[in-house]
Amino acid sequence: MRGTGGKVTPESAAAGPGMRPWRFVLVFGTVSLLADFVYEGARSITGPLLASLGASALVVGVVTGVGEAAALVLRLVSGPLTDRTRRFWTWTIAGYTLTVVSVPVLGLTGVLWAASALVIAERVGKAVRSPAKDTLLSHATAATGRGRGFAVHEAMDQVGALIGPLVVAGMLAATGDDYAPALGVLAAPGVAVLALLVWLRHRVPDPAAYEPGAEPTAAVAQGGRAPLPRTFWVYAAFTAATLAGFATFGVLSYHLVERHLLPTAAVPVLYAAAMGADALAALATGWAYDRYGARTLAVLPVLAAGVPLLAFTDTVALVVAGALLWGAAMGVQESTLRATVADLVPPRRRATAYGVFAAVVGAGTLVGGILAGALYARSIPALIVVTVAIQALALVLLAVTRPGHPS
Repeated sequence: MRGTGGKVTPESAAAGPGMRPWRFVLVFGTVSLLADFVYEGARSITGPLLASLGASALVVGVVTGVGEAAALVLRLVSGPLTDRTRRFWTWTIAGYTLTVVSVPVLGLTGVLWAASALVIAERVGKAVRSPAKDTLLSHATAATGRGRGFAVHEAMDQVGALIGPLVVAGMLAATGDDYAPALGVLAAPGVAVLALLVWLRHRVPDPAAYEPGAEPTAAVAQGGRAPLPRTFWVYAAFTAATLAGFATFGVLSYHLVERHLLPTAAVPVLYAAAMGADALAALATGWAYDRYGARTLAVLPVLAAGVPLLAFTDTVALVVAGALLWGAAMGVQESTLRATVADLVPPRRRATAYGVFAAVVGAGTLVGGILAGALYARSIPALIVVTVAIQALALVLLAVTRPGHPS
């Protein structure tokens, strides 16, 4: 497994697409920043919005749960379809369009069923675009370094995830909790997302030119239904294991409030700090991945095992440290884990691989949340022991994947 596309120089890659690969990554990162501004802003108030339309806690749980499931499971369909049609830009733009249109309209509807449908539609948009988007990004990162490219993209993503909820909170405070203007203001970054995408597609119609050996995206690959490599499946098992032993922030925040360690209003501030740790960890491990290869991922089970050791104590300083450790683990998950997929799977099957990988991540996260919640209710020491045991298994699976040193 390669840790980087070291044989491709930015200069030689730029001669094909007409834009230097780092600039492509930064513009694509700006698209993600603006898109996160839109949908993370909306997601920060989905519960209260649905409740204002008469939804019960059960309805809110079902709607948001269906939305998250759709965002992950539907990639099992969109990934192979993207590979089959080779229309990566079309899928990317269509998915972003569905998201940025659904959010402002959400603020205008006064009917629960319509609002619920829009919440789910926004998540479906993520399922539509993600395999294609990650594939396009993987081509450019063959020249920039896979780890660094995906890490910078993730860091920019997190900036949008911080700005969006803050802007929505400010609008709600200014308008007396009027959801229409709070969500309507998100139309502006949404328009910017689509404008940037159309411009970027015009400038770089075929990002595959960044990566040697990749077929032009307009070509229909022969043998496109070839099975995914065995190493990918072992790597997917490693990912599933480490996520199955990873507590969600929901369980962590429950501990904070239930034990009266922090006031409820301080929890979002701690979450924001964790997102900062997310971005820093993504950048650090992305650099290390390009230098040392996928063995860098050994840090993920170590971080995940450390979270319950700190976060589920009754000492505020340790709990805060545990939350920051949780954020750092998230940064590795959302950047370097994705970068490795591109090094394991050839271009013609990469969108399919990203679709399957997203489903694995979703299943692992679901198991992790249920397991952490159940064990927390029963015994915190048991939660710690089980987490450490699962992460030890994850390290074994990573060793079986046999990551090589980057070329």
